[in-house]
Amino acid sequence: MKSHIEQRAVTIAKYILEKQSTVRQTAKVFGVSKSTVHKDVTERLEEIQPTLASEVKQILEKNKSERHIRGGMATKLKYQQQKKM
Repeated sequence: MKSHIEQRAVTIAKYILEKQSTVRQTAKVFGVSKSTVHKDVTERLEEIQPTLASEVKQILEKNKSERHIRGGMATKLKYQQQKKM
């Protein structure tokens, strides 16, 4: 694997740990696709730094379990703003 890809995977993982960020938020910050972020932290990182990969996996699982709540809040906000217009 190329070193810049490995470095990106580690950098992304550390960002997710520090900010408790979602894959979508992280992708936006780093200017890459959601697929790239997901592949970096689930597949590539496992080979590079397995302990870091397991820590990130816990955060991704937490985010996954909460995503229906975030989606509901976003929808609620959308309709509240439309109602004000």
